Amino acid sequence: MKRALITGITGQDGSYLAELLLEKGYEVHGLVRRHSTLNRSRIDHLGGTENLHLHYGDLTDGVSLVNLVHAIEPHEVYNLGAQSHVKVSFELPEYTANTDAVGTLRLLEAIRAAGIDCRFYQASTSEMFGATPPPQDEGTVFYPRSPYGAAKLYSHWVTVNYREAYDLFAVSGILFNHESPRRGESFVTRKITLGVASIKLGITDHLTLGNLDAIRDWGYAKEYVEGMWRMLQHDEPQDYVLATGIGTTVREFAEYAFSHAGLNWEDHVRYNEAYERPTEVDALIGDASKAREVLGWKPSTDAKGLAELMVDADIEQLGRLVAHKQEG
Repeated sequence: MKRALITGITGQDGSYLAELLLEKGYEVHGLVRRHSTLNRSRIDHLGGTENLHLHYGDLTDGVSLVNLVHAIEPHEVYNLGAQSHVKVSFELPEYTANTDAVGTLRLLEAIRAAGIDCRFYQASTSEMFGATPPPQDEGTVFYPRSPYGAAKLYSHWVTVNYREAYDLFAVSGILFNHESPRRGESFVTRKITLGVASIKLGITDHLTLGNLDAIRDWGYAKEYVEGMWRMLQHDEPQDYVLATGIGTTVREFAEYAFSHAGLNWEDHVRYNEAYERPTEVDALIGDASKAREVLGWKPSTDAKGLAELMVDADIEQLGRLVAHKQEG
């Protein structure tokens, strides 16, 4: 039985990846941070699974990582843990660097020191491209425009370095924006679909957003974790872009979401410059030709379909909460 270690297992990608690996017969180990209150809603449904094991630890604590790698001796490690909110990275730049950049180094060093035969996946990001115009692929010049993007760029290159210096099977997946009903509520796509659900159910009457002209390449997270897994099954360690190749503005995503609920977005969306970033990334559109040709991976959900499935999920979830309160 293959053993996999996932950092960030309680996040969007981590929860979908855990499901995928368990379905494939893996023994899955997840790294979780210690909090006074539990934050495991995305993996609660896996609680009774015999082959799922959770361990306290943190990417900012190298000792915990060394001990965990030695104890588990994983065949595959997926480093999905991060402070992943771009706007927040401007407010917490040092924490972002310590977690997202140095945290990756700590994990790679723990694997190297353990001397185990292990394959490593690093969650890189399209934010590393930043100001470089699209389309962006594996050979595109990086130009990050946030502390988050810069920290992830360090992680990307240190993964390449450990691959070349120590002959580790280490790869980076440069994933463009990928969303789902499990996306955090502070991210713009989920903020939009939750706003639509709130307006549809009469809880509120408006939604406040920032830059409506930003262009992103939005795909479905559940499909993207399949690409992560495929990268570690290939014979040679290589880096890959995962993307749909289709650019969509925030405005268009909002139109899709509101229209699906029978609403006109212009009647409900308000603009607030406070939601703008200090330095903006205008357009990210990926070219995933390499992943399609080498890994046989391709997405099947576009931004419109994504907005619709997220709206449906949020209306259902919020509707249950409203009904529960009314019953109480």
